[in-house]
Order: sequence, then structure tokens, then C-alpha cells
Amino acid sequence: MTQSPAPVDDLAAAFQIEGWPVRGRLVRLGAAVDEILSAHAYPDPVAGLLGEACALAALIGSSLKFEGRLIVQAQGDGPVRYVVADYDTSGALRGFCRYDADEVAAVASGPARPGAQALLGKGVFIMTLDRGADFERTQGVTPIEGDSLSLCAEHYFEQSEQVPTKVRLAVGRIATAEGESWRAGGAMIQVIAADDARGETVEAWERSRALFQTLADDEIVDPTISPETLLFRLFHEDGVRLEDARVLRAECRCSPERIVSTLKAFPAEDRAEMVEDDGKIRVTCEYCSKTYELEPTEVEPAA
Repeated sequence: MTQSPAPVDDLAAAFQIEGWPVRGRLVRLGAAVDEILSAHAYPDPVAGLLGEACALAALIGSSLKFEGRLIVQAQGDGPVRYVVADYDTSGALRGFCRYDADEVAAVASGPARPGAQALLGKGVFIMTLDRGADFERTQGVTPIEGDSLSLCAEHYFEQSEQVPTKVRLAVGRIATAEGESWRAGGAMIQVIAADDARGETVEAWERSRALFQTLADDEIVDPTISPETLLFRLFHEDGVRLEDARVLRAECRCSPERIVSTLKAFPAEDRAEMVEDDGKIRVTCEYCSKTYELEPTEVEPAA
């Protein structure tokens, strides 16, 4: 197997199985996902769902051939009303969940962690491509299905692109010297369409799917297993190489300028209601939980 100087953590990379009509991608998240999940006091099931969304956004978004963003979101009528993860092609990730704590506690009372469908209920899974202000956003929507966002993604590719796809996502916590920290990761394989040069791809796809299914959740999140070792365990008999690795990081796009610009668009009556007893306006970012303290005069539109 060809070795790559890829980082061990917080990376997204493509991989290729030698001679097979199958392409794949791998994501490993350590400090980046821990920062995102630790920004709020999420119950474990909610943090797990958001971790899946972050891994999935990086997994698919890192394959984009243009500058922009991929937004993965799901919303329904279950205990988790909304989950979103936002991947920027510079490698920046952010995400958050809205949920009802009592309803989450009720569905999480059993021995197993509730999956995506139990948490989200009936609703939709959405992937949005944002190429910037000069382009229209493109969006694909499918129903929420199964106990993992990985199944939602597989269904999305089947419905929207007719590309056979398998996705694995995993989220967990590990003990560190400072306590516990969150980790997440994922892997995806897709078959390349048959043509005169490749011939039939069915047999190769079935074999790669069977090997891919042996990938365990603990292997995906284990920081002691390098990306190269993980892939070698899966496809060592055939040879596999990691390529185009890129570094991922947690990064929110909130700023005082964005907050001020947003508040200036509110009606004067609404801005007046935001003023607290000490005369300040405070706004907390729903993604990173940073609180901005402003003077009312700062958010008054220009005359």
C-alpha cells in the first residue's frame, strides 16, 4: 500500500482500491468535532446525531470541485426538531441542533441509543450546495429513513443521482488526560459506472460492499488507528491508496459585523424589546454559543 503524509485526525481524503471500479472517501474528526459538540450541553443522543451530520457533511463536501459550501440538514416532528452541519470547501465545519430535552430523555430511556428516525420523527433530509452569491443554490430532499443519517445519505444518492453508494458514520467519546472528548468519522464508497474499458462492475461492487460492511464503529473513531491502517484492514488484499487529504477544522462564521447587520434589519420595536435591564443587547450564536454584547445605538440603521 502506498503511504501518504496525511494527518491522522481532522482530515477528509479520497481513496482508491487498486484496479477496482470503486471510489471512496474517509473522514476522521477529533478536536474539530469535539469543539462543535461541546459548545452546547447536548444530551448524548443529540450530540451523536450532530456528530453524524458533521462527519457526513465533510465526507460529501470534501469531494466538491468548486469553492462553496455543502449544508446537510434534517428536520422533523420528533424530539430533535432540526440538525444542521455546514462544510466550507476551505475545510471549515460548524453545526447545531434544536431539540426538546424532555422528549429526548423519553426516547433515550431504553438500553440502546435512539437513532435518527426515533430522534427526528417524520421529516426530511436535505443536502444543499451553495456556490456563492453569483449562483443559485441547488437542493436535494428525501424522506428521513432508518436509524442513521448514513441511510438517509444512501437513499439520497439512490434517488437523486442513481449512484450505488454505501456510507458508514460513527460517533463516540474517548477518555483523555483532560477528561472525555468527542470523536466522529465516516467512510463512503461508490461504484463507477461500467463502460467498455472497465467492463461489468457488479461483481467488484458486491465484493467491495461486503468488505466495507466489516468496518466497525470503534475502528472509525479510534485515534490510535491511522487512516492508512484503517483502509489497509479493509482492502489489504487488493491494495488501496489514500489521496487528496485535506485538513478540517471547527470554525463558525459569526462576527460582530454579521450580528450588527442582521439586527439593523429588524423593526425598531423588535430591537427595543431586545434591550436588557442594563441597557445592553446580547445575542448568542446558535452554532458556537459565543455571546455578543452590543449598545442599542450600534444596531440602529443609518438615517
